[in-house]
Amino acid sequence: MFQSRIGGIGFYVPERVVTNEDLARHMDTSDQWIQERTGIKERRYAEGGKESTSSMGANASKIAIERAGIEASDIDFIIFATLSPDYYFPGSGVLLQRELGITNTEIGALDIRNQCTGFVYGLSIADQYIKTGMYKNILLVGAEFHSMGLDYSTRGRNISVIFGDGAGALVLQATEEEGSGILTTHLHSNGNFAEELAFISPGAHGGYHGNEEMYEFPDVEFGGMFITETMLKEGLTFPNMNGQLVFKNAVRKFPEVIMEALKKTGYDPTDIDLLVPHQANLRISEFVQRIMKLPSEKVFNNIQKYGNTTAASIPIALCEAWESGLVKKGDLICLAAFGSGFTWGSALIRW
Repeated sequence: MFQSRIGGIGFYVPERVVTNEDLARHMDTSDQWIQERTGIKERRYAEGGKESTSSMGANASKIAIERAGIEASDIDFIIFATLSPDYYFPGSGVLLQRELGITNTEIGALDIRNQCTGFVYGLSIADQYIKTGMYKNILLVGAEFHSMGLDYSTRGRNISVIFGDGAGALVLQATEEEGSGILTTHLHSNGNFAEELAFISPGAHGGYHGNEEMYEFPDVEFGGMFITETMLKEGLTFPNMNGQLVFKNAVRKFPEVIMEALKKTGYDPTDIDLLVPHQANLRISEFVQRIMKLPSEKVFNNIQKYGNTTAASIPIALCEAWESGLVKKGDLICLAAFGSGFTWGSALIRW
């Protein structure tokens, strides 16, 4: 059986830097308030009308493909993870295929909608395809264009200050070298908390979300796809988050799913050379680091510069760590994510 290894990696972030002070001009917040709660100093915003989720994904992909030593035409499957696609449909996978100029090969393109955990889910799927011999060169992309859909008023500050735009990409390839590449992946979810971190309206729910006491839209008629006065008045057309509940679950599930991967492969936390967590919140990463008893040099964080880029955060962080020389051949790398759904997952990689 084949193993899957990372043959090439790349990332792209827009040129526009948006600082905490920039946001403070539009809402009641401050650099100190944001840094204390999230650790974020700045983030990147894409240029509307010139950049898109798929175009950022293409920029990251071109770097990963070149580093893999192949041509775009050698890619035989695409997996695209995002919560901010170019269109409601079709998904961004086919748009990326078009951006890369490989429509003539008519390869498959799969879109992943697991938000912050999307990249880990995509990695697990790609790993299975490679191991079974179905594909040889899979392009896995995580990309987000958050800035086009945030509430920049004081009402939305708890969410809007967190997110940024960007993309990361991996080329996964088959190898027969035992004990290398992706060693194990683990995926979980709990839909009981679906509305606690969500972008609900407009949507095809007709006003029903499994908990009518929490969400009532008295002026919704003929389904829930219309933007109504209630939605606009109550800010329901923007993402919402129960921050305390998310934090509470994240700091519990992160260590659990990391330990699950370690136990599966017979390793201990001390064997990890680098933990690359989803960049949800620096305070969450620091909490997990303490629970896992890992030194600071073994946990990579770059949320300070880019904010939370959701599905893109792990590949961006992994690529930046690799470019900085923090990831070397033979290293044991752990990836972990937690987010909307709730969903969470981990992957253990021998580089």
